[in-house]
Amino acid sequence: MKKLKFKNGDQLDAIGLGTWKSKKGKVTDAVKIALNNGYKHIDCAATYGNEAEVGAAFAEVFKNGKIKREDIWVTSKLWNNAHLKDDVIPALKETLKDLKLDYLDLYLIHWPVAFKPDAKNPKGADDFLSLEEAPIIETWEALIEAKKQGLVRHIGVSNFSKEKLKDLISKTDEIPEMNQVELHPYLQQNELLEFCSKHGIHLTAYSPLGSGDRPDGMKADDEPSLLENPVIKKIAKKHGASEGQILINWSMQRGTAVIPKSTNEGRIKENLMSAGFQLDEDDLREIAGLDKHFRYVNGKFFELEGNSYSNIYDE
Repeated sequence: MKKLKFKNGDQLDAIGLGTWKSKKGKVTDAVKIALNNGYKHIDCAATYGNEAEVGAAFAEVFKNGKIKREDIWVTSKLWNNAHLKDDVIPALKETLKDLKLDYLDLYLIHWPVAFKPDAKNPKGADDFLSLEEAPIIETWEALIEAKKQGLVRHIGVSNFSKEKLKDLISKTDEIPEMNQVELHPYLQQNELLEFCSKHGIHLTAYSPLGSGDRPDGMKADDEPSLLENPVIKKIAKKHGASEGQILINWSMQRGTAVIPKSTNEGRIKENLMSAGFQLDEDDLREIAGLDKHFRYVNGKFFELEGNSYSNIYDE
């Protein structure tokens, strides 16, 4: 298993278990299955609505004693309604309570978008705060304070463009250690990968398989399928692997972390086994040719008439 190394010596297993869209009745078992089969990296978020169920799995597995808390990397994310500086640490403590943990290994600003504190799911433009009203740098400074208090070991961001990273870096001495973004062969983001590598920022790839199970309202008509792509299918057959394993392995070989989500025991095990082979130069060259800058998660759901958010990804 490839590992991502951090400045303080901490290491993160490249393949983790994602929990976005994992239903409450299934996610506890999924996390237990993952941990008991060798996963050491679990990705969570407050807005997923299932952190208490993930926490139940942690409590049970850690109580057993065979797997120790300090051997598992847990990431969570600050939701958009807690960006004001006085709201950050209370939101983090709520996540820790739900996850039944004393600290997180990594805490991320989920989106460069701010809601009013009482608007978890905005109904209109009036439920948003502008970035002038809730500056990212003030949210970031609250994350730095959380790190100083020992509530988190590492801090970073999610869904940040190169431009937004540049802006944040220009205002702080504490550079984000991670940027979690959509990454897969249809959205390879080579320029962002190069920028982050240059500045010592790791990347985590979400929706690595194309996020086919996300809500219909987030889907476009006639979306291209990664799992049905002829090139991916051909390379999978060549390696005796599944199409999903090819996509996960590709992210890992690029030096990023990758967090496929599943609640199916066989698929959870299969995803971790993606680390068991090597794509060759021909494979990588063919996959490089698939880039079409297609986003499955396009961020348009934040663009409401009357608010200040448009072109979330600055492109």
